Amino acid sequence: MIKFLLWCILLVLCWPLALTALVLYPLVWLVLLPFRLLGIAVGGVLAFVRAIIFLPARLLGAA
Repeated sequence: MIKFLLWCILLVLCWPLALTALVLYPLVWLVLLPFRLLGIAVGGVLAFVRAIIFLPARLLGAA
């Protein structure tokens, strides 16, 4: 909602820039999508490595 309100203010102040932002937003989103997927994958790998590192402590704590 805040992004929409900021865009409306930009539309009033400088409509060519607002329309350019409206057109370029989906393109920027598509360009950044692989980086988001890479971040999710790296987060999963790091969580897996953390689980492996803490596995002996969890096993000793359960005994």
